Amino acid sequence: MLMCKDLAGIASDYIDGELSTGQNLSVKFHLMMCGDCRTFIGNLRMSTKLMQAHSGSVPNEEFIREIDRRVHEALEQKKSRTTDSD
Repeated sequence: MLMCKDLAGIASDYIDGELSTGQNLSVKFHLMMCGDCRTFIGNLRMSTKLMQAHSGSVPNEEFIREIDRRVHEALEQKKSRTTDSD
């Protein structure tokens, strides 16, 4: 099963439609089960749309990956805080 950290690594490719059929199905299944990742993907989509609307060009791929990395770190910190408090 796809884990949150795995999804964060392929989120841009998922949004861009660049995943294989199997990977795409794994992401969709994970998103059905994980609200945090649904939020992450939604935020990434909106960020991409905002950048495209305001830049007049396609956003830099490295910039998108940096956003992915930072959101992934934030999700991991949130999960570790939740786990630590249990």
